[in-house]
Amino acid sequence: MAKILLLGSGELGKEFVIAAQRLGQYVIAVDSYKNAPAMQVAHESAVINMLDGDALDTLVAKHQPDYIIPEIEAIRTERFYDYEKQGFTVIPSAKAANFTMNRKAIRDLAAKDLDLKTAKYQYATSATSLKEAVAVVGMPCVVKPLMSSSGKGQSTITTEADIDKAWTYSQEGSRGDVAEVIVEEFINFNYEITLLTVTQREAPTLFCPPIGHLQERGDYQQSWQPATMEAAHLQEAQQMAAKVTAALGGAGLWGVEFFVGDDGVYFSELSPRPHDTGMVTLANTQNYNEFELHLRAVLGLKISEITLERIGASAVILASETSSNPSFEGVEDIASEQKSDLRLFGKPTSRPYRRMGVVVTYDHLDASVTDVTKRAKELASKVKVVS
Repeated sequence: MAKILLLGSGELGKEFVIAAQRLGQYVIAVDSYKNAPAMQVAHESAVINMLDGDALDTLVAKHQPDYIIPEIEAIRTERFYDYEKQGFTVIPSAKAANFTMNRKAIRDLAAKDLDLKTAKYQYATSATSLKEAVAVVGMPCVVKPLMSSSGKGQSTITTEADIDKAWTYSQEGSRGDVAEVIVEEFINFNYEITLLTVTQREAPTLFCPPIGHLQERGDYQQSWQPATMEAAHLQEAQQMAAKVTAALGGAGLWGVEFFVGDDGVYFSELSPRPHDTGMVTLANTQNYNEFELHLRAVLGLKISEITLERIGASAVILASETSSNPSFEGVEDIASEQKSDLRLFGKPTSRPYRRMGVVVTYDHLDASVTDVTKRAKELASKVKVVS
């Protein structure tokens, strides 16, 4: 039995802990607030500010984990290098965690070191330098904090009047001690995908069937698998994903995001862990869902293949108001539907647009992905989060 220190205990962490429990692993779930979703199913839990490096050091020293697994961005990831020197295993690696938690590091690695195709971009550290960066990149463009998650602080600039507002919003959504933003050219893409990529210690890198997704306010709303795309574009995305994950090193599942346009595939972002769009795999679209794949790669259990078993889709259940004791209406409607399921994350509080659950739908391989995706959205809209 391995001891796993899970840093971040949201809905993705919860599903990972469930997968770990099924294989008899011991998990300590950590987050900044009590009763976070993963804490509800873990063996132990701890509440700390993970941006406090000393608090993080104390926790690692106390538990002596076999694996340290980050689930969120807001962590003092610089300490991971020290943990590796002390003999701890960081997943996928200290380098991967540091680079992917910082959009500047990962973008420069992809565009400059690996020569992957990306949107044109600049950096800015103030409202004034943001105006200069916009002038170089052009409008429309997208502004993102270098360190944030789930679309926090992200906005689109279409006019000069948007620049100051974008800067202010970026600082509200950024990790507290990092003010810098990335300014990206707005790519006129046809669609975007997540390519779940599994790196293994002593076995080949594997790819899940591509996942299409829809975002609003910079955050995932729907996903479907498989995404329809040209074979040449899929091969290009796989080659890019293999290249960037190999450069970062380590074993685990990665969520690699791409834009696909008429002129080819653009690398967008990368997460060194299960991806929110990958919750579609909870519909058993694959022989292993993304959380099971992550765990097996972490433990060094060889994965011989990843197969598509059926088509599926997911749609999020969002809160519309703030509550300290949220509950749900309409769950019975989903439970009575065929070829569908749902997960309620168990978050102890709600606020507008907070993800509180997900509906998944599925069908046989020859069915319509469009119809399955539409049905997921319709079902999710029937569930209401109430106080």
